[in-house]
Amino acid sequence: MTGEPKVRTLTGDIDPAELGVTDSHDHLFFASKLLPGEELDDTEAALEQLLTFRAAGGSAVVQWTPFGLGRRTRELAQFSKETGVHVVAATGLHRAAHYAPVLLHRVIDDLVRLFVADLVEGTGPADLPEDRRTRHRAGLIKVAGAFHAIDAHARTTLTAAAVAHEETGAPIAVHLEHGTAGLEIAELLCGTLGVPADRVILGHLNRHPEPRIQQEIARTGVFLAFDGPSLANRATDWRLADCLEALVGTGHGGQLLLGGDTTTATARREPGGLPYLLTTLAPRLAKLLGGDVVTAMLVANPARAFATSWRG
Repeated sequence: MTGEPKVRTLTGDIDPAELGVTDSHDHLFFASKLLPGEELDDTEAALEQLLTFRAAGGSAVVQWTPFGLGRRTRELAQFSKETGVHVVAATGLHRAAHYAPVLLHRVIDDLVRLFVADLVEGTGPADLPEDRRTRHRAGLIKVAGAFHAIDAHARTTLTAAAVAHEETGAPIAVHLEHGTAGLEIAELLCGTLGVPADRVILGHLNRHPEPRIQQEIARTGVFLAFDGPSLANRATDWRLADCLEALVGTGHGGQLLLGGDTTTATARREPGGLPYLLTTLAPRLAKLLGGDVVTAMLVANPARAFATSWRG
């Protein structure tokens, strides 16, 4: 790769230092057939979330909504301009269960082309293969594992993500189903497929709070996202500080990211969507871990995780 690393936002490439306080995994728009009636598709609510996040000290949001799940990049680009909050959008493909079979059939054999086009040309406003592309480009590839496994769909999408990374340099973010199979996915991406570890972000480590496994994953060099501090994940949230403290204590503090992962209308209301990360979680963690440690998770670490020397 050539050139200085940049973060690719919906309104253009920026220097990593401009990213600022970052919610490293969230959703302003998201709609899945697995969550009927819980769609995040209200434009006024999305804009209000960004304004409130900004008022709480936030500077950037990384939306992990991939292709086909209502990512609404055109609206997000406009909201970014209106609020001054940087927004990084995703290409990629989630677990098969989130999609209608007809849509999967239309794209599954041409994923690399789809991912690369979203990253270097621009995203389609309606998430359909035949969309005319906007100038708003995705800044990462989001794919997903299966529960405690890498199933055939995951292997296909992870491989396509690795090839698209090779062509563009884009970071790869991975949804770990219930926080599982992280080590296997790191070994596939970074070992078998040759993706540099610092270009890989594994999400939902909070959902499987097993310290020994988290330490083993951290030793691969990938970024670890703890990204679900909402009522939906209250069963594991009480372990969050302990997991983070253990990773910081073993020298992995520079690999840790924080996010909210608001995927439903209910989660947006309880405990409050994007702003909760900064108004409630970060201050609580700062008391336990130290302000400088938490600031690194919100500022310095995302600046490295989402910046790359882009090709295209």
